[in-house]
Amino acid sequence: MILAEFHASKVGGHAGTTRTSARIGAQFYWPKMRKDIRKFIKACVICQQAKIDHSLPAGLLQPLPIPNLIWEDIAMDFIINFPLSHGYSTIMVVINRLSKSGHFIPLKPLY
Repeated sequence: MILAEFHASKVGGHAGTTRTSARIGAQFYWPKMRKDIRKFIKACVICQQAKIDHSLPAGLLQPLPIPNLIWEDIAMDFIINFPLSHGYSTIMVVINRLSKSGHFIPLKPLY
């Protein structure tokens, strides 16, 4: 009855597991409550028909191959929105994956 009221009623609005758990958890507790909530929502016909799964299928993480030569493989990233310093507000970071040496290049804002 609690699950139906907090999930399937007009107040519950067929919210997901996280919201439904938070609402129920604010007033009630029982052992394996989260498991019961998840099971109830998975069995909810309306949710299964009307809602899609937003998560990507989980894949196995694979390590990147180790490069054979220095600078054969690099990683790049940008660190943005620093306060202006000598006209620069962004740092471009370039890392050599084999030696782990890095180059940090200051960049001026585009605006």
